[in-house]
Amino acid sequence: MFSSRPAASSLGRPAALVAQRRLSTASPLTCILEERRGPVGLITLNRPKALNALSPTLVRELVQEVKRFDADPEIGAIVVTGSGDKAFAAGADIKAMQPLSYMDMHKARLFGELDELSSVRTPIIAAVNGFALGGGCELAMTCDFILAADTAKFGQPEIKLGTIPGLGGTQRFTRAVGKSRAMELVLTGDQMSAEEARERGLVARVVPAADLLDDALKTAGKIAAQSQPIVAMAKTCVNVAFETSLAEGLRFERAIFYSTFATHDQKAGMAAFAAKEKPNFKNE
Repeated sequence: MFSSRPAASSLGRPAALVAQRRLSTASPLTCILEERRGPVGLITLNRPKALNALSPTLVRELVQEVKRFDADPEIGAIVVTGSGDKAFAAGADIKAMQPLSYMDMHKARLFGELDELSSVRTPIIAAVNGFALGGGCELAMTCDFILAADTAKFGQPEIKLGTIPGLGGTQRFTRAVGKSRAMELVLTGDQMSAEEARERGLVARVVPAADLLDDALKTAGKIAAQSQPIVAMAKTCVNVAFETSLAEGLRFERAIFYSTFATHDQKAGMAAFAAKEKPNFKNE
């Protein structure tokens, strides 16, 4: 899992952080699989008998491995998908939550680790195969964008269990698909097809189920081939557009745009364009 190569430093990825990652002792993963595909980190939710339901252990391991990939200067993008064909994640683990009280939930901040994904600089792609319901839909929405198999289904069915979405399902879902449709799905617990999710902007693209992982890895590879610090800046700007006013977003974007001219990679990219050559980005 860990590399023995010397710690490297890149903008946004301090050498100390990389060294800390490699010196840490990680416990064996029990609910996810992780591997490298060149400059892409691949994480697979791996509880197939439970349709990859989000247990506390799965969420903890997922966030841990995302942060490990984020700290690695040789990883330029991350793909998260589910094992099997039936589900990306068919919800949170109801058996783990059912006996808990309000104070249990409040004190444990159950699944609260997912909030940490918002601070990850490396782009995260959700490759949604099959059901993405409840916590599974919310997990997909915490990623930077979603690629969906044509068999995928999205929804927030918590209302059928006598509760409400608690990991962003009333917030990100509404921002993505609009108040009226989000309200209908949250209040009925009905599901949305992959094609409707694409039409409404929840999903970036829909691809045949058999091609989903290859497509996601290819897309991640395109991102990983760019300048990592510039990608991180672009990601931040898009997220600001999602969370602030247009005027404030434009001011933020302009400041970040100007700041790219202090990087090596902006110089390399524009010089290569002028020379009709491929740029040699150094992530500096």
